[in-house]
Amino acid sequence: MLGSPFEITVVAKDTAEANQFEDMAIIEVKRIENVISDWIPTTPVSEINRNSGKQAVKVPQELIELIERSIKISKLTEGAFDISYASMDKIWKFDGSMVAMPSAEAIKQSVAKVGYQKIIIDKDKQTIMLKEEGMKLGLGGIGQGYIADKLKELLISKGCVSGLVNVSGDISTWGKQPNGEQWKVGIINPMNKNKIFATFPLEDTAVETSGSYEKYVIFNGKRYSHIIDTRTGYPATGLISVSIFAKTTELADALATGVFVLGKDIGMDLVNQLPGIGCIMVDEEGKISSSKKIDLKKYSHE
Repeated sequence: MLGSPFEITVVAKDTAEANQFEDMAIIEVKRIENVISDWIPTTPVSEINRNSGKQAVKVPQELIELIERSIKISKLTEGAFDISYASMDKIWKFDGSMVAMPSAEAIKQSVAKVGYQKIIIDKDKQTIMLKEEGMKLGLGGIGQGYIADKLKELLISKGCVSGLVNVSGDISTWGKQPNGEQWKVGIINPMNKNKIFATFPLEDTAVETSGSYEKYVIFNGKRYSHIIDTRTGYPATGLISVSIFAKTTELADALATGVFVLGKDIGMDLVNQLPGIGCIMVDEEGKISSSKKIDLKKYSHE
């Protein structure tokens, strides 16, 4: 679903009840997908993209609120997270076909249409407009987290006391495992994939990991990740993995991208200023660091 692996675990009194919960969850995912997807042509987001630079589009309130929250995170991360990234020209290739770096001019041009400041919201009319023709919204970087949160909310409201949703690595939990233990998440160092270096209990918490250890290119000894800084058009450098812990998966999802792009020092500085947010980073050398609120020693296996 959403073009990604999707997993849901529920704790219920019997299989029939569990199946009911899971069916409800799948219906809800499809409902949201038909609001926020930019590759299903009939969704409000696709409609906004088709009308960029032309006219405003009336959309559901739910979408207005999600886009407003996206813009808040753009402001917080100074544009390192930006849902208007979808108009970016894909000039960096990570499939081995790229033999030289794109030119500085091509890189600059590739992000010319990106800019959350050009998303116009009219709350009274309930419309959204993209200022420039060719602009596009893509909610991939926040939408999966949003879906995980909505599923948790829906299932709790229907009486499901415990569960775990995993949308392509965006993990949200509530309640306890059947044996009474907390849900746990293991974090790997991408430099040593077979080994979990720390295991964290998740108590009504969400976690999301952004990584570039599978897709990257190296030019002149410098490693360029597949996560592009849309402010410059250049790939993010310095980190290979960022895990964010937060109360909502949506926030964890968007911040993980933003922090990855901001880089080790600025990213960690931002996390340390945000209440209720934790972060673990792995840099290119394989060095692990964590934000102030996370006691790595306590959960580490090393």
